[in-house]
Amino acid sequence: MLRQSWWRQKWHALRDKVPTHDEIFAKRWLKPLAPYFNKPYFWVASRRKVALAVAIGLFAGMMPGPTQMLMALILAYVLRANLPISLAMTLYTNPLTYLPLYYLAYQLGFHVLAEPGHTLMAFSDWKVVIEAGGSDLRAALAEQAKYLMLGVPLFSGSLAVIGYVLVRGGWRCRTVSRWRSRHERLK
Repeated sequence: MLRQSWWRQKWHALRDKVPTHDEIFAKRWLKPLAPYFNKPYFWVASRRKVALAVAIGLFAGMMPGPTQMLMALILAYVLRANLPISLAMTLYTNPLTYLPLYYLAYQLGFHVLAEPGHTLMAFSDWKVVIEAGGSDLRAALAEQAKYLMLGVPLFSGSLAVIGYVLVRGGWRCRTVSRWRSRHERLK
């Protein structure tokens, strides 16, 4: 019981520091977006909206550089998912994880297209080519681009489906567990 109250205290402390959506749209540069995004369904934390937001964030996180959050914002708007979670979930890609994630996507694309006579480029070769830059990088990317072009959408789509299922399943398990414990207390 002490552990639960400690977590509850931490949660309430964090929640008090996070601005409400009305406070966010009170900012001068976000006021023009208020008519579009200041709707309750973009901020509610229901099981379906959160699972969808996690899937959107995981999918959009593999988009190239600065387009990640824009893509998450557009998808969350169209699908009416939770905006903050959609945007926050794109942050799994960062300077430390970007290269390994893209290499996994490259491997997935290579194994799907697997043409005889072509060899899989090793991760260490990727690092060397990227560090060299210039024409070596362009030549390597041109040769390996088809694997990336297929692998990135497949990988990010797979991450999105896995994230959606895990959130829906985890939320369901937590709800059932709470219901059972409440039922046991009433006996």
